[in-house]
Amino acid sequence: MTAPPNQGILGVNLGKNKTSDDEIGDYTTGIRKLGPYADYLVINVSSPNTPGLRSLQQREPLHNLLTSTTKARDEYAPHAPVYVKIAPDLSLSEMEDVAAVVMETDIDGMIVSNTTNARPESLVSPKKREVGGLSGAPIKNRSTECIRTMYKLTNGTIPIIGVGGVGSGRDAYDKLKAGASLIQVYSMMVYEGPGVVSRIRKELADLLVENGYKNVEDVVGADCEDIYWRRIEERVKKRMEAEKVVTV
Repeated sequence: MTAPPNQGILGVNLGKNKTSDDEIGDYTTGIRKLGPYADYLVINVSSPNTPGLRSLQQREPLHNLLTSTTKARDEYAPHAPVYVKIAPDLSLSEMEDVAAVVMETDIDGMIVSNTTNARPESLVSPKKREVGGLSGAPIKNRSTECIRTMYKLTNGTIPIIGVGGVGSGRDAYDKLKAGASLIQVYSMMVYEGPGVVSRIRKELADLLVENGYKNVEDVVGADCEDIYWRRIEERVKKRMEAEKVVTV
């Protein structure tokens, strides 16, 4: 993802209309009209507030959708990577289907995860039974586990943007170790404002130093040792090959 100097990165989140009978048409129209302005595009198939949307996470509908939307991206916004955003409420078999589709198509990455329909027993608010997606701290652990599972299912080959309950450098660190390459913050922005980003970044930097890591890339997927060390070896080989080319 790129953006001009001193400007933010603009992501466009796309979903189907609530009363639509043409889901693919809704997404491709969004790409055609908004794609030229986006630094990246999100194919959101996991909002709990749109009836029937989450059914698009099933294998065949998801394959058809991602195939069509990547073609639309290639035509209208070839500069913009495409990410699919999934729910934290998927079963293991459903996550296996999503992983298979993501690896079969030309999708650039995943966003894991959206809000949840679940209501943990730890909630104390009298409004805890209200309908809608639950976000923030209550979904932190579940989203991190989903990241870890999707990272393993895709063998660490598909970039993951981790989101869900990130409120500290430790939260971001845990999601990076689980397999996320980037981190998004939502709910904590409401409680602390934009300054929370600097705090989380500082706390994360301190954790990297404390644990002997030189940069964020070195942390990604550390919880999944087999994949992690294979990726380290691949990076070392590429670096050595590049040095040989320079030497020659």
